[in-house]
Amino acid sequence: SRYYREVLPGEIVKISRYDVQTLDVVPRPEGDPSAFCIFEYVYFARPDSIFEGQMVYSVRRRCGQQLAIEAPVEADLVSTVPESATPAALGYAQKCGLPYVEVLCKNRYVGRTFIQPNMRLRQLGVAKKFGVLSDNFKGKRVVIIDDSIVRGNTISPIIKLLRESGAKEVHIRVASPPIRFPCYMGINIPTKEELIANRPEFHDLANYIGADSVVYLSVEGLVSSVQESIKARQENENGLKTQKSRVGKIGHCTACLTGEYPVELEW
Repeated sequence: SRYYREVLPGEIVKISRYDVQTLDVVPRPEGDPSAFCIFEYVYFARPDSIFEGQMVYSVRRRCGQQLAIEAPVEADLVSTVPESATPAALGYAQKCGLPYVEVLCKNRYVGRTFIQPNMRLRQLGVAKKFGVLSDNFKGKRVVIIDDSIVRGNTISPIIKLLRESGAKEVHIRVASPPIRFPCYMGINIPTKEELIANRPEFHDLANYIGADSVVYLSVEGLVSSVQESIKARQENENGLKTQKSRVGKIGHCTACLTGEYPVELEW
């Protein structure tokens, strides 16, 4: 199979053995920007997916680079919890000029942890899910890049594991902003009360999860990382003059991060 093109928002296509035909495009209300889910880029999508003309992997790497600008730290190496945040970790390491080193390897014989019926079993599952590559980080200051911290309970046993295996310091850098609000657009985000960003522990999150420091990417940093190449491509296609009038047409839904929903909610 090969990549052909994206289906446009509101577009109805007919795919036959001969070609791809547009049957109709449902028009968007005048002036309303699109509101593509920004969390697709952060976490949900496969890294080789292409949205809005850009590869998700490249966006995640840019998020890591932006995080390095916003939240550098004195450390010896950069790593990640395998493997969804690897592109962001590589971007962070590259921007900081630090080596990217694997500190954990996945144990392929352990099942999924999130389906365990309670918190204690989930945490035990996380600890068993990874093998520790202690020779790679013993006595060193480690930066762990994560793509998101939702409840905050799966990163704690990992930090404990690294410390017990000889890490001198463990700093957490998150390549997305804190999730604070529920999603009404179809993504199953935990309730407001379950989100660590809304809990009292968030005010001293580093202490709560056992890290030396924790910093999240800003909302502005995420949006600029996502939109950078879209704007550059539009500039090339349309010329600078046209570009200025079209920048407002780029839109992403950041409701789970900001509470600003793309449509008015009806209760």
